Amino acid sequence: MAVHRTKTSQRASPEAERLVADAISLAASGSQVEDRFWEERLNVRLMRLLKSQNQNVIDAALDQTFRINTVAFEVLADTAETLAESLKMEHEGQEWDVLLLALPIVAHTRYQIPSGPLPAPMIEATAQALNAAIAATDTRLAIVPWLYSIDQMPHSHCQTRVLIEALATAAISSKEVKLELRDMSETIAVLADPRFIIAALCAPTGSPLFRWQAEPPTRQERGVSLIGWQNAMHDPIASLLPGCEFELLLPEAYFTNCRLADKHVRPLSIRAAVNYMESTLGILPAGLSCVVGAFGEEQADEYRISFSAKGSSEVMYGVIWPLYDRESVANDALNDLSDDESPMKKICDALHDAGVEDVFRHAMLFDPELCDDCGAPLFPDRSGEAVHAEMPEDAPTQQPLFH
Repeated sequence: MAVHRTKTSQRASPEAERLVADAISLAASGSQVEDRFWEERLNVRLMRLLKSQNQNVIDAALDQTFRINTVAFEVLADTAETLAESLKMEHEGQEWDVLLLALPIVAHTRYQIPSGPLPAPMIEATAQALNAAIAATDTRLAIVPWLYSIDQMPHSHCQTRVLIEALATAAISSKEVKLELRDMSETIAVLADPRFIIAALCAPTGSPLFRWQAEPPTRQERGVSLIGWQNAMHDPIASLLPGCEFELLLPEAYFTNCRLADKHVRPLSIRAAVNYMESTLGILPAGLSCVVGAFGEEQADEYRISFSAKGSSEVMYGVIWPLYDRESVANDALNDLSDDESPMKKICDALHDAGVEDVFRHAMLFDPELCDDCGAPLFPDRSGEAVHAEMPEDAPTQQPLFH
């Protein structure tokens, strides 16, 4: 989804260097006239790379700007995302604005969260709910007939651009969505995870896409649209996700909603893990002990949370709290609780809210190790070792061992 940090070689290509230079120039601009100059140059360079499917150059430029100039990184990231998730298309003399939407469903369960093909009645219900609660008048829709897990989503700007071009053509010409969906990656079984329906929303250029953009009396505030969306989609989603509790987020632009859903599920993953430990092993939240550590190669890319029975050093379960492009933690503040916005503070608050009182915080940066045998992430124990999470032998084996 182009939301995770990239790892690139130390020497960037000339194309990446030019992207970085343009982004830094745009970030330093002092007028709208100069803004437009640099924006146009940046747009042309990025579009050339998107059309040639040259994601490596975009990733290298993002990685370099993230390291040297956070303002320029925001500029470059926003521009790349905008060009990947939106476009203009002409059809029969009419120009259309198209935006790729992510429709997030944040779910948790004790069983398994489904993904896969969407039945026709579900697609029809989604279209009706979007038209009734979200989309402005005179818009057109195309919906991918698939319920996506995070592992199956487009994971780059170039892949996202290909998807919106296909959906835009289908929506504007009122034709069937034609996508190859048979070779989707396998969904990893976890207790709490987002699911997504993806759609393209199209409006004649100059017309509103969303109801909250419209003029009175058809204008509708976002909060009202969200309630209407949740009410309309509750029963269809409940039938699609049996045995799951879920929350529907407001349909919005693709990259923004992917980040929002991922962040929204993080504390839910902790609560689901605590519930799982109680239901599976009979250990109450107050009887759990957690160890939290930051993992990454040069900087924190994620936090890993180990769960043990209080008084035991054996790690039974683990949860991953990923960080995203616009989140960063200094290596000397990895276990800081003084900042309410720090990941460690949010993790500890989520653990305490779930009833876990014993939380040990490491100040070191761990290498992001995986198990050599099964590929599962390793989790920190209290002594500072990264170990495999192993449930007791008599525990049920049908449940996932980490999030």
